Amino acid sequence: MEIQSNDERAFRQVYEQVFPVLMRVVYHVTNNQDLAEEICQEAFIRFFDKAMEFPSLDDAKYWLIRVSKNLAINQVKRKSREMNMVDKLKKYPTNGANHTDGSSVLMEKETKKLVQDAIDQLPEKFRLVIVMKEYTDMDYKQIAQVLHISESNVKVRVYRARKMLESILSQE
Repeated sequence: MEIQSNDERAFRQVYEQVFPVLMRVVYHVTNNQDLAEEICQEAFIRFFDKAMEFPSLDDAKYWLIRVSKNLAINQVKRKSREMNMVDKLKKYPTNGANHTDGSSVLMEKETKKLVQDAIDQLPEKFRLVIVMKEYTDMDYKQIAQVLHISESNVKVRVYRARKMLESILSQE
């Protein structure tokens, strides 16, 4: 059964069947119910706006998993980067000077940008496998099925993605 993402009836069907799965996956990544719901809603908005055709409900589900995973991992990486920056700032003596709220806000924005840039630098094929492996309950075999590649290729891509991300973040 073909699924047209901007067809209201098909969208409703996909939403009702896939939303609970996406919520579990995204919540597992973010550990925040409100944020997980927001990310899932954003994924469905993109799904509807793209007006794509999917050969089956499973294909639409896998697309939504990939999109929501990317959104969730971006959020988690941003948060992690922010926490690392805060830890680094705590190590520097302030000489009694108080940081203003403005400088904290600026630092937060810069940190978010750095993390987003690092994730954006990963080639799509590496970004997808690392997101699916690290932030879902999917195993290598399931990822291979979703991406239509071999299981050993998935393992190689996950390893390379981790190394690339480590390298990008250490340079910054």
